[in-house]
Amino acid sequence: MKKISRKTFIKQSASLGLLTAMIPFTSHVWAVDSKNGYKDSKILKRLIKANDDLTTQLILPENSNPKSYIRQQGYDFAVLSASYCHTESSYFNSEKVLLRMESLMVFLLSQQRSDGTMNTGNLESPPDTAFVMEPLCAAAKILIEHNNSALTKVKSDLKRFIVSAGEALVTGGIHTPNHRWVLSAALAKINHVYPDQRYVNRVDDWLGEGVFIDEDGHYPERSMNYSAVENEAFITMAKLLDKEELLEPVRKNMEMTYYYMEPNGDLITFDSRRQDQYGHHNIVSQYLNFRYLAIKDKNPFFSGVARQIEGFEGFEEKIIRGGLYYFMEHEILQEEMPASAPLPRDFAKIFPTSSLARIRREDTTMTIFGGVDWPLIIASGRSVSPNFFSYRKGRAVIKHIRMSSAFFSMGHFRSEGLESKDGKYTLYKKLQAPYYQPLPQDLLNSEGDYELSASVDGRFWSKMSFADRPISNVKTLESKITIDENNGQADLLIEVSGLEGVPVTLELCFSEGGEFAGVSEPVDSQGNRFLEEGMGSYKMGKDEISFGPGIKKHESIYRLDGEMYTVHFGTLRAQGDHVYLTGITPFTHTLTLK
Repeated sequence: MKKISRKTFIKQSASLGLLTAMIPFTSHVWAVDSKNGYKDSKILKRLIKANDDLTTQLILPENSNPKSYIRQQGYDFAVLSASYCHTESSYFNSEKVLLRMESLMVFLLSQQRSDGTMNTGNLESPPDTAFVMEPLCAAAKILIEHNNSALTKVKSDLKRFIVSAGEALVTGGIHTPNHRWVLSAALAKINHVYPDQRYVNRVDDWLGEGVFIDEDGHYPERSMNYSAVENEAFITMAKLLDKEELLEPVRKNMEMTYYYMEPNGDLITFDSRRQDQYGHHNIVSQYLNFRYLAIKDKNPFFSGVARQIEGFEGFEEKIIRGGLYYFMEHEILQEEMPASAPLPRDFAKIFPTSSLARIRREDTTMTIFGGVDWPLIIASGRSVSPNFFSYRKGRAVIKHIRMSSAFFSMGHFRSEGLESKDGKYTLYKKLQAPYYQPLPQDLLNSEGDYELSASVDGRFWSKMSFADRPISNVKTLESKITIDENNGQADLLIEVSGLEGVPVTLELCFSEGGEFAGVSEPVDSQGNRFLEEGMGSYKMGKDEISFGPGIKKHESIYRLDGEMYTVHFGTLRAQGDHVYLTGITPFTHTLTLK
């Protein structure tokens, strides 16, 4: 598969921008500002109205007496400050808003620990304190620039809170990779409103560790959730500390992110090393980053992505509602974006660093994943998802396909990488489970007190000194999945061989709420179904996926996760409608999706 270099990609995007530069902006109202040039007055009007609507709720008596601290209160304060200070707000210089800001500031101070930190999830946490600096420092900038003597008390309290937090951040530590940059961005923001060289020095300490971005565009955690956080942090530091080089990893990550995007804005998270590898995340959270770089770089590709995000579900709630303060803090965001380039809608792209492939044919997409972190250790910070395939056709969605076997309770199939050749993609894993012989004579202990250790295959632990024991009767299971894609149709050839008579289970998890045909009625209270033979179909609205043929050789569809999970009563079962195909080794079956 031919890979396009970043330099070529940018050059092509620029060319596309030239082709579209003469398209009139009929969907946006323009306004001229003597200081900042052309402004996007349409989005500003939406922001002001939505911010005022939210302020109306925040000043209600029933919302004015918080009982415990949550990070959202920092954002509430920023919302109030934006309405109070924006000349076009219906709450401009409102006494009710001022009183609410004053009482909220008193409450926040009462919740601040003596070292300047806040308790939210983690206790006396510098990183969690850094997160709340983002809206509060924005509010400080807005209030400082607003010349109104009535703000004297709230400004004083806000400065006291932020400077106290700054003391915690200038010495405090972190837990995860992204915490370094969240904390550093917070210090950059504090320095911007209340300058202190110590803040800048501490940022330089963290940046001295280096910013990792792999060749595909992943940060270390490979998380769509945290990459949005890191991109915002790097943009903040680049802007406020004149560190333009920090925008390079941001551009690279955001170029990659588009190819992880489904037609509705959902982002693929199979290869994440954090909690979102099983969760849901949407590109709407990256809108402000795309908009910023679209305007700053005059980048038509980023403009196209940002404008597409504006049409996604959640844009109004997550960006427009309560987002005015951010546009007031970063005035460049108020400008109109440049013309958009056409966005790729037909591609097959491999991301080697995480062994993931993304294929899109207009509104049909698929994901192939084989990049878990070996050895398999269940912990935050490692990639362990058994989701090896997903398929989407418009609104009809197979969220994931998994395969499990009853081979010594070793759980789901997880590939050792992804290979691509002649348009076909291959996933493969070989499992081995031995039996153990007596210990050698020179290692015997009369009291039977042997080392607590993992079995050779990593399935369990015991005081057996497994590494010192000869093994025998080794059983093997080899699983190979070959995916052949042709214009949106996927043929999955599944081959499981080795030990004979092992039950194999294929699990297809569909989005809830669709209509099935050709499958069995639910067989239990969980709504599980079988595709016993022939083709099944799943329909959501006007969109339909055909899948099959079916096969049913057994009914073992429970405890598929393996002993590593089930011994602690854990499960990886995802929310959705589940359909199963089952076979017995040696097992060969081709599953077609179209």
